[in-house]
Amino acid sequence: MTNLAAIKAEALRLRGIFEAAGATPVGPPVLQPADTLLDLYGEDIRARAYVTSDALRGEQMLRPDFTVPVVQMHMEHGAEPACYTYAGEVFRRQEDDPDRASEYHQVGFELFDREAPEAADARVFSEIYNILKPLKLRASTGDIGILTAAVSGLQTTDRRKAALMRHIWRPRRFRALVDRYSGRASVPESRASLLAMDNPMEQAAPLIGLRSHAEIEARIAALREDAAAPNLSENDVALLDAILSVRETSVNALEHLRDIAVDLPSISPAVARLAKRLDALNAAGIDVTVLDFEASYGRTQMEYYDGFVFGFYAPDRPDLPPVASGGRYDALTRQLGQGREIPAVGGVIRPGLVVELGGAA
Repeated sequence: MTNLAAIKAEALRLRGIFEAAGATPVGPPVLQPADTLLDLYGEDIRARAYVTSDALRGEQMLRPDFTVPVVQMHMEHGAEPACYTYAGEVFRRQEDDPDRASEYHQVGFELFDREAPEAADARVFSEIYNILKPLKLRASTGDIGILTAAVSGLQTTDRRKAALMRHIWRPRRFRALVDRYSGRASVPESRASLLAMDNPMEQAAPLIGLRSHAEIEARIAALREDAAAPNLSENDVALLDAILSVRETSVNALEHLRDIAVDLPSISPAVARLAKRLDALNAAGIDVTVLDFEASYGRTQMEYYDGFVFGFYAPDRPDLPPVASGGRYDALTRQLGQGREIPAVGGVIRPGLVVELGGAA
């Protein structure tokens, strides 16, 4: 059997397991509308999408993943509980690493369930965990919701909170903003010079580009408001740093985060959800005492994840991407739901990596 044939056979085997677990098979088209869907992906995926133009349909892209089109399909027909599986190819440019495949197979499992989100998290994770168990992979988990809850609880302006929220998935930019908002880093010289002017628009060169005079003035006003805002307190920065440094087994991480929640109550609901999830994982047969948890995990993945995130890695093959990954994306259903929403979580397995690691049937 050729390698491609083996990968396709493995993809069908994996999809069959998910179907046996109650999932309905679906097959979103390879060509997807870029103008409505591309912004829902993270910066990395947007930069690597294959985009083309169609005279009738507008901007189109080869699907870079399945989750977004599956959510769109589901939300167009309501927001009822459902479970889906799929198998097929996704396409991503690899200009910075020509050795990585730009076209590969994914098999996925997506669960829409409003009754028990933590149990749904555990179901998706445990289904994939049990499939991959023979490969002896390392599982990593995290929770984007804890970090977003921490940002929402900071004693600072709404504008600064919005900027931090926007850059949660860009760790370097996020850290640069924290340093600037706390006074640890100075304002860029070009910005400081602009803010020092009494009437910057009167001293500006002729307008070029797409921004209007009013938009530029609004931006300058926003920069001045930000410059006048008090610095983030040392305590708030220390609490953020404490959360970002949490990297231990899930049970120990939970206790650590509970301690932090005493001083940062905004994360308490997210920490309570973590506790419920660990109980559900334990009930599903996962040994949470050895399950890794990292508060920063998932911050360079898909921007539509907003809660539980996970990945499975080959310990002796650091050159490989995750064999499987996934997470919770409640906000995505709101964005595509046209007024409807439903909690949702899903994950994908790369059958090509399963075959490469010797785990095919």
